[in-house]
Amino acid sequence: MKPGSVVAPTGGDRYMPTMRIAFLGTPDFAVASLAALRDAGHEIVCVYSREPKPRGRGQELRLSPVHAFAEHHGLPVRTPKSLKTPEEIEAFKALNLDAAVVVAFGQILVKEVLEAPRLGCFNLHASLLPRWRGAAPIQRAIMAGDKVTGVQVMQMSVGLDEGDILAGETVRIDALETAGTLHDRLAAVGAMLLPKAIDLIAHGGAFPTPQPAEGVTYAKKITSAETRIDWSASAVEIDRQIRGLSPFPGAWFEGPDGKRVKALLSQVEDGGGAPGQALDDELLIACGDGAVRLLAAQREGKSAQDAATFLRGYPIAAGIQLPPKAGA
Repeated sequence: MKPGSVVAPTGGDRYMPTMRIAFLGTPDFAVASLAALRDAGHEIVCVYSREPKPRGRGQELRLSPVHAFAEHHGLPVRTPKSLKTPEEIEAFKALNLDAAVVVAFGQILVKEVLEAPRLGCFNLHASLLPRWRGAAPIQRAIMAGDKVTGVQVMQMSVGLDEGDILAGETVRIDALETAGTLHDRLAAVGAMLLPKAIDLIAHGGAFPTPQPAEGVTYAKKITSAETRIDWSASAVEIDRQIRGLSPFPGAWFEGPDGKRVKALLSQVEDGGGAPGQALDDELLIACGDGAVRLLAAQREGKSAQDAATFLRGYPIAAGIQLPPKAGA
């Protein structure tokens, strides 16, 4: 049996009764999975999401994408600051769940919560574990130059993304892949995988496979210090940084006028010169080793643009030297 594989129920009975499920998730990535479980006919007893945060100039409270979807479809929502308090733990237990499904929720679940549902708690994670446990697996996979990644469903344990694997799908990372495009592809693959895995778990047709002890890496949160482009780095490193941080938070450099410019898409090309020097009039920039061609960019206060459109409003001519990263 292939590790982390699933098999269909045996015999002629393939009927899956409605299950009582709690869904715990927050960002856009999780919405497709919630919709898939709902469309599969399961009873979504409750949706948990991060509490609304003030956004924009008016500091109006804005619901998370999962919260907004749940409200739109009439699903009850809870937004506790923590699921670790005795009151919240008892409220979760009182739901009398068959299973809980977690997709990018943003909180660590304690043992009492993990053990409350009849079948347990299950997590959809956007990597091939044990590689890239943690908060930013999509970005880290691109920034590290990985050729493949994927989505996996695991039985949750108290450790960070350490549970047994129950199902998974592998996804190739393309040469011009960004965190944004990979995010969308993995969300779609995960939304197809998750209901099948949950149904098979209920039938006893999913076989837990412990994660290997070798190959463990951690996908730490992206920090602001990682977003400034250092042109003295190699073209390969800079290209991965640009694509791995696109579209958000975005890798950026200081333009000739001192204003920030986000680089949103790039590719590695041949070229040599002082790091940060424009080698032609079409955004080929010299790096510490090789050069990167910027294919899309965004000026402060402007929308994202392809290179040709960007250059019509903000030309960077051959020979211009872009400012170095401070301290570089």
